[in-house]
Amino acid sequence: MSLRLIFMGTPEFSVPTLRALHDAGHDIAAVYTRALKPGGRRGLALQPTPVEQEARRLGLPVLTPNTLKTAEALATFRSHDADAAVVVAYGMILPQAILDAPKRGCYNLHASLLPRWRGAAPLNRAIMAGDAETGVMVMKMDVGLDTGDIAMAERIAISDATTVSGLHDALARIGADLMVRAMAALEHGALQLTRQPEAGVTYAAKIEKAEAHIDWDRPAREVLRHIHGLSPFPGAWSEVPIDGAPVRLKMLRVEPAVGAGAPGTVLDDHLAVACGAGAVRILELQRAGKAPMQSADFLRGTPLKAGARFA
Repeated sequence: MSLRLIFMGTPEFSVPTLRALHDAGHDIAAVYTRALKPGGRRGLALQPTPVEQEARRLGLPVLTPNTLKTAEALATFRSHDADAAVVVAYGMILPQAILDAPKRGCYNLHASLLPRWRGAAPLNRAIMAGDAETGVMVMKMDVGLDTGDIAMAERIAISDATTVSGLHDALARIGADLMVRAMAALEHGALQLTRQPEAGVTYAAKIEKAEAHIDWDRPAREVLRHIHGLSPFPGAWSEVPIDGAPVRLKMLRVEPAVGAGAPGTVLDDHLAVACGAGAVRILELQRAGKAPMQSADFLRGTPLKAGARFA
């Protein structure tokens, strides 16, 4: 036996779940993803989403509606005669009529330990807030913002070395397995749902551009978590004078360092930088228009001596 599913997702995070459900033998009637967007520097080429690329590779039908709120969109959705819909970072709100269409409901894979970090940027916010752990949850969807009943969860530790890129990849793998297990339980009538607690609700707001600027006045651990929570995208940045002109650098990986000084001051020849309390050492960084570099490689071509000041 298998379930007849609709899959709804867009970015790379969604791809392992689509692949895992297909490999588990479920009948994926349709794959919904966001419409093509301009890509490349000049915005001329239309780029299919990672989910569309994977769906085409698997030979699955792809739909890219601009809205799900019309009668036509609802009729198309119902025509798939799905047992359930699986939603992983789709990027569009599902109206109640869509949620009600599959026989057994719609199930979302959310990358946090709900009710903490409901919303758009749970991975970034968990790292930036200094959380010791996060996870993924399978949730039966309702019309609220990540408020549905929880079916299954897996936890993962967050260390000070964790970047959002590494956390993204780990949870994408863990989440794919979790959703396969959830759909197996649903198929056999064994999926149990639990209401989310009313206490402990936090919201993971979308990352704004202004948040990417590094505030060296903050304590070293907060600076570290801020940098790692935005690495590699959008990238936490700061400017430092090089050859008499300010140069913007994205910091991608740092570690705790020993030292003290005015916040933002380079403390040695190995890119230790003073914070409001303590210091961090830059391990990997990126100059605008260049590839990411280890700090040792960067320093060979662009010496930054003690006393230079990031702002």
